Amino acid sequence: MNQANRRAGQTTRTLTELALLTAVVLVMASTPLGYLRVGPLTMSLLTVPVAIGAMLAGPEGGAWLGFVFGMTSFVNAVNGTGGLTAFAFQENPLACFLTCVATRVLCGLGCALLYRTAAKLLPERPKLACALGALSAPVLNTLLFMSCLLGFFYGMEQIQNLIDTFGVTNPLALAAAMVGLQGLIETVACTAVATAVTVPLRKLLQRS
Repeated sequence: MNQANRRAGQTTRTLTELALLTAVVLVMASTPLGYLRVGPLTMSLLTVPVAIGAMLAGPEGGAWLGFVFGMTSFVNAVNGTGGLTAFAFQENPLACFLTCVATRVLCGLGCALLYRTAAKLLPERPKLACALGALSAPVLNTLLFMSCLLGFFYGMEQIQNLIDTFGVTNPLALAAAMVGLQGLIETVACTAVATAVTVPLRKLLQRS
């Protein structure tokens, strides 16, 4: 009975955490912290709550928060405020959905799995494990999103215009030119904030 009550309590706590982090994602998505247009792409710090949720609630939580993140991106594509994804939606709605949503689900899931692996390999260094987990979220988000965007839409007029603008000759060089400084800012910010939040929370919640 005690074990059942403990499990029920853990489930309730996890659902509460996910509800709060879902609200954070939705609120951030309506502010520049969620989506800030920088050049041809949009800078986003929504990987922060995704990383926190992935490390606190595991793969299911990470995948769910990634889904919420992705849906806000897809909605922006549909209503025309999503930058390149808005053009991508007009070109191929299904491929746009996969680019906006599926990549973010995989981002949250991958972040949780990588964190668990780091935590098992570094049992005496929980802060480092959290930092590695936090780092994986923006890195996975960028790699997965850009791979789908250029894989599905490399021939799109707006992408071809960027190739001319940056003077590059292949998708890898274009991705590097498009991400640039904003990708570094996203990565540093997410790693720092998600680590700073997750480390004390896991200690408070007595999680490994």
